[in-house]
Order: sequence, then structure tokens, then C-alpha cells
Amino acid sequence: MTDWQAIAGQIASALGQRFEPGPARALGGGCINRAALLTDGGERIFVKLNCADRLEMFAAEAAGLEAMAATGSVRVPRPVCTGVAGGEAFVAMEYLELGTRGDSAAAGEQLAAMHRATADRFGWERDNTIGSTPQPNGWQADWPTFWQRQRLGFQLELAARNGYGGRLQRRGERLLAGCPALLGHTPPPALLHGDLWGGNIGYDQRGAPVLFDPAVYYGDREADLAMTELFGGFGPAFHAAYAGAWPLPTGYPVRRTLYNLYHILNHLNLFGSGYLGQAEGMIDRLLAELG
Repeated sequence: MTDWQAIAGQIASALGQRFEPGPARALGGGCINRAALLTDGGERIFVKLNCADRLEMFAAEAAGLEAMAATGSVRVPRPVCTGVAGGEAFVAMEYLELGTRGDSAAAGEQLAAMHRATADRFGWERDNTIGSTPQPNGWQADWPTFWQRQRLGFQLELAARNGYGGRLQRRGERLLAGCPALLGHTPPPALLHGDLWGGNIGYDQRGAPVLFDPAVYYGDREADLAMTELFGGFGPAFHAAYAGAWPLPTGYPVRRTLYNLYHILNHLNLFGSGYLGQAEGMIDRLLAELG
């Protein structure tokens, strides 16, 4: 049973004020964590919970939200604290009432502004997760090497361990060798959300965009844009506004497939063989580009 009293005590310490909430209200919507709302009449705090060994996952999520907030470009839920109570890890953050409709053009402009935050290398200060899959973020000076080793290569290795060998691995190895040829456009290392599908954006009561559930790292900004097109949900106003703020370079459509392959491989590893044909088809198209 969740020790809400202990969690509330840690939240109070982080806030530097009394926090004595009423009964926790369970919230739905997540497939990895449990979630609840705590309120004491003043503060409203959103809490996600998982097994105690998931504390680092929550700490990385909070750090990612802080990094995005520090750009001053996009609104994210303000992290309050992470911790362990009663054998469960938790992350506590600002609770925001969100809807699915709002100013999608502002979302595109704000994402472009966030992408202007850059580093001198690709990666991030810590590893994190993409869904529930580990996401290694060790620093690399070279973008093709980063994508080859720490994105596609990592997912292909997971797939091999999960029993997906044969053609996927043979064709995948050829694609890994071709990454430098496909990624020769020398992008700056931009701060990325990292998991930007339609379920990780919402709009507050005024219609202003809010981003959440990040898998942050510094990489090619096109990787974020590619994922917004993978499952839909962003719309033409979003894409037009982003392009107006910062047009994409030539060759993006091919790189979009390469970047979205990472997420399809991750879905293969998380959800099973229903994604195998899609992954193999994407690899085939990319190999055809290489000639």
C-alpha cells in the first residue's frame, strides 16, 4: 500500500512549506506508472509511482523537465521532488489541467525555440528511458556515431536478445554501416524532448502548449520533428509554424525514416512482433537510398 503520508512529507520538505493533502485521487492514462493527484487546498501535486528500483528513471525525467524549462521556451510541469517511500519510487511535480486542443502553431514555434538550446556534443549528462526501455546518452562528438551506436545499434542489440534475428539483423547491420552517409548534414546538438508523440503534448486552460514525459538528450532537432509525424496528432499549423521559425534542411524526408526507425524498433522490443514488418520495411527503404 502506498505510503502517502511519507510522500507528502517529502513534498513538504521540497516545497519548504506545509503540505497536508486529503486522500490521493487516482489518475489514469499511463501504461508504465501509476499516477495520482494530491491536493491540500493550495498546492496540487501530480505524483507518478513505480517500483523502488525505478527511482533513477524518475530522477532522469525530472532532470529532463528542468532542462527544458531552463530554456524559457516551452512550458513543462515543474518538478518538485523524487524519492522512495514504502518501497515505491515516486516523482512529484506541478499538476496542470490539460486538454487536447490549443494553439498548435505556438507549440511549433516554441519547440523551434527550445531546439536553439545547444551543447558542444551529442548525448546528455545522464542516461534515461524511452518508454520503459533504457536510453543510453553517453557523450559523442560525432552525430552519425551517436545515432549508430546509442540509438539504432542499441535497439538492434535488444531485438537480437528478444529473439529477432535473421533478416532484421543482417539488414540492420548494413544500415548501421551506412549511417555516416545518411547523416552527413552536420546538425548542431539541439536540446530534444526525445519522445515527442501526440500523447506527450497537451494544452492548458488558456490553450497554451505544455510538453511532458520527456526522454531528453542533445541531438539532431529533426529527430523530434520526425516523431511528431510518426503517429500524428500535431497538425499542419504546428509544422508550418516550426518551419517558419526554423526551416529544415534538404534531405529531411530520408532522415525522418531513419530517426523514426529508432521508435519502431523500440516498439518491437516493448510490444512484440507486430512491429517487425514495419521495421524491416523502413530498413529496406533506407538501404535503397544508400544504393
